[in-house]
Amino acid sequence: MSEQQDTACLDSLIEENRLALHQLQALLERLTPSAYRHAFGPTERQSLGKHVRHILDHYDALLDGAGVGNIDYENRQRDERLEVEPAEAVARVVEISGALPCLHAHRSLPLQVRYPVEGASVSLALSTSMARELAFLTSHTVHHMALLGFMAEQLGVALPDDFGVHPSTLRFWHKQTVEENLTRRETA
Repeated sequence: MSEQQDTACLDSLIEENRLALHQLQALLERLTPSAYRHAFGPTERQSLGKHVRHILDHYDALLDGAGVGNIDYENRQRDERLEVEPAEAVARVVEISGALPCLHAHRSLPLQVRYPVEGASVSLALSTSMARELAFLTSHTVHHMALLGFMAEQLGVALPDDFGVHPSTLRFWHKQTVEENLTRRETA
């Protein structure tokens, strides 16, 4: 891949992540602190705040590890303020979204991601790339946003139809709509 293609690829992946974070921010700005902390599930161990904190921890792990070439998603900060205060989470989302374009500076640095294996004494060091990790974070974020969507709906919070939907699914839906419209025109 040429440097120009590499830059365009990273730009696209960064933008996908920023769009997901923008959706997350819009949800956070609508939630009361009590809704954000509301406990779900039979053990009441789930909350909107815990899922948001988990999402943000993964972005922090990438941003912290990118410059040194070593990403460790297991060694997360787990800042409890991000679990209980939506305003703190909004501020962190804004910071992360602003920092993502800076990852271009590390795009050619060899990257490893630490991956623990049950029963092993040390984590595996897996070769990766900035593009791969940004693609992972898009999927990871959207997955948790889908869960956030279910929880928010239980609290009566209405969300846009595209909330928690992966960009590839959105592209498929768009293509499908275009094809259906063309078929309608041809048969009309």
